[in-house]
Amino acid sequence: MQTHIVQRLLLAAVICLISACASDKPMPVQPQPMISGEAMMRESQGIAHLSERWRAGKQMVERGNALVRDGQIKIDEGNRMIDEGNKIVRESEESYKNIKN
Repeated sequence: MQTHIVQRLLLAAVICLISACASDKPMPVQPQPMISGEAMMRESQGIAHLSERWRAGKQMVERGNALVRDGQIKIDEGNRMIDEGNKIVRESEESYKNIKN
């Protein structure tokens, strides 16, 4: 009795599986619309514009980095001069005090 039930369930499962496979219809493939020459030209001009803008931005970054480096060199040199000048001023004041005493 149990084998009979199992066989019927198996048969029902196989029938469902076969019917499911048979009912699948492939989806029709939609062809891509042809792109016109004018559309290709507009797209390529847009890409060229983006490329030129990117290049200009990259050059600005490079120039900015060079200015920052040059500025930092000048700042370091200015700080060195201030330190040296302050040292000279202190030494001169000490020397003056020593001469006066």
